[in-house]
Amino acid sequence: MSELASDPTGAAREDGGDQLREACGVFGIFVPGQQAAPLTYLGLHALQHRGQESAGMAVSDGTSLVVDKDMGLVTNVFDERRIASLSGHLALGHTRYSTTGSSTWRNAQPVFRDVGWAQFALGHNGNLVNTEALAAEAGMLPGTVASDSDLVAELLAAELRATGGPRGDGRDLEVALIAVLPRLEGAFSFVLVDDTHVIGVRDPHGFRPLCLGRLEGGWVLASETPALDVVGAHMVRELEPGEMVVIDDVGHRSIHAFPVERIDPKLCLFEFVYLARPDSRLYGRSVHAARQRAGELLADQAPLPEDPLDRPAMVMPVPESGVPAAQGFARASGIPYGDGLVKNRYIGRTFIAPKQESRSLGVRMKFNPLKENIAGKRLVVIDDSVVRGTTQRNVTKMLREAGAAEVHLRVTSPPYRWPCYYGVDTGDRSELLAASLNLEEIRDYLGVDSLAYLHLDRLVESTGAPGAGFCAACLTGEYPVPVPVSLRKGVLESNDMPPTEVDGGLHPVG
Repeated sequence: MSELASDPTGAAREDGGDQLREACGVFGIFVPGQQAAPLTYLGLHALQHRGQESAGMAVSDGTSLVVDKDMGLVTNVFDERRIASLSGHLALGHTRYSTTGSSTWRNAQPVFRDVGWAQFALGHNGNLVNTEALAAEAGMLPGTVASDSDLVAELLAAELRATGGPRGDGRDLEVALIAVLPRLEGAFSFVLVDDTHVIGVRDPHGFRPLCLGRLEGGWVLASETPALDVVGAHMVRELEPGEMVVIDDVGHRSIHAFPVERIDPKLCLFEFVYLARPDSRLYGRSVHAARQRAGELLADQAPLPEDPLDRPAMVMPVPESGVPAAQGFARASGIPYGDGLVKNRYIGRTFIAPKQESRSLGVRMKFNPLKENIAGKRLVVIDDSVVRGTTQRNVTKMLREAGAAEVHLRVTSPPYRWPCYYGVDTGDRSELLAASLNLEEIRDYLGVDSLAYLHLDRLVESTGAPGAGFCAACLTGEYPVPVPVSLRKGVLESNDMPPTEVDGGLHPVG
């Protein structure tokens, strides 16, 4: 879901300074005879890590659709009174982080449309790459819609209006989606609701996750499996790339709205590295186990150098996303695992903080060293990625001030050199440390004694699903879907913005 304004003021992210910013979390539920809003609240709470700027719900009792959304965390937006006012047996929930623009109430989701005889709400995880072209084709003036999610809702509304009235079978939204979806390019996992249906859609590449669960008497759709677990739903399966699942009183049915030649699975590899919760399952594999395997493979690839002084060593994570990999590295290397940093759990996620000075301060607010564990030791510090370098540079400084003899950084992903245009906000390429510096220059900038990144083939191997299909464009520059250079945060609201200077024409594909 890309917002299309400027000057984002996003909430902070969990891992300090410069981790990847996920776009959104989506949740849908159909539970006849039950209240959907309390369950949706639980599902959104389980997806809070995917977006902390705003939260919202759309709830239907079968005759009308009510949308409630606001800025802030799920627990800030929804209290018991507010949830009790949302009556109905089907619902859509959304947690948001803006990938392409402003953090404003207008851009909060779900997005709602009412065409008089039909109404619907939409939640989006991902980012379209042909937003500007779609808006131009539809004859929309700048400012008409504020995001790619808003644009999709407008295209669906236009399709509904074009029919002139309701269908006799009630499948109005489903038919409108079948007409609109093939026109969309990029990453999108949608959950939509109207008065009587919950619909989930995954793009032909399956860039972003979306799964289906069975609840007693009902069905659930969610970005990640922990959102199924928290409401007591049984995981049925992940939606296939290009699949649309429609849920109603009859049950659920699967529709394939894209031509078969467009189907090419490319799940974002960083869902395994960082974005997804460790208790999630992707491609049927445990994310936690994959991260531990990445640490084991990294220990084999880049062991700690020998020390002629035979000083004590310790493997430590940058909490919390580095914990499973650090456990794996310690197990494979035989070096003791220990904690070197205490994390303040009440500080938001700083990689998602929008300005560099905020990110730097956020690292100091978030982490504090355990001096008694650090002093005199050679530390192997495990982190999942280096994007801007803010976290690692500040962490290294803290560790040395706490008495570390040496600091050796091991990263469980390859150098992050290219921006993501499929639903993760990494900023411009000029902000990415590895885009302009070589390995030795990065090591020197971060102030570590040695630095190693896990090789791409080993990272894919660690997932346990090497042949399933992954997008690694941020690591290779090979984009599965062509990305116009004009794609930027202000693509709809400010069409006079110049293109970026990083690349010309289309970004590399294949």
